[in-house]
Amino acid sequence: MEANKKTTIVLFSGDYDKAMAAFIIANGAAAYDHDVTIFFTFWGLNTLRKDGSAPTNKGMLERMFGWMMPRGANKLGLSKMHMAGMGPKMIKHVIRKHNALTLPQLIELAQEQGVKLVACTMTMDLLGLRREELIEDLELGGVATYLGEASDGNVNLFI
Repeated sequence: MEANKKTTIVLFSGDYDKAMAAFIIANGAAAYDHDVTIFFTFWGLNTLRKDGSAPTNKGMLERMFGWMMPRGANKLGLSKMHMAGMGPKMIKHVIRKHNALTLPQLIELAQEQGVKLVACTMTMDLLGLRREELIEDLELGGVATYLGEASDGNVNLFI
């Protein structure tokens, strides 16, 4: 029996459209029986933040980062045509109009398909993010985790 192919994606960007692309590719690869891992680092971690605040014990600088960064997939901006917040509203309208899946729905589908979501612990430390601020059903890991996944990968993407 042939082993499953493996796809790894590094999601570095915190842009809504780039996160959508990462999850569309991840879900497609999972549907084709690939073992898929998405490694979230730097601004990509905002995709995994919960919409609401979580009680944490943080210093002032860590709290400031938390206030400045988008809280969750629905709050991400666009990479182009942001237009003071109108761009994300427009793209979400187009998504609904075409009955396409929203980013939160794509995340949920990925989790249902067994896509491994890994939050970079080093970046979490740098940005002052805590585990309780992130969505459920994800793993924490560092560069070694990503390299372990990517070294066997048939497809490796950086978004």
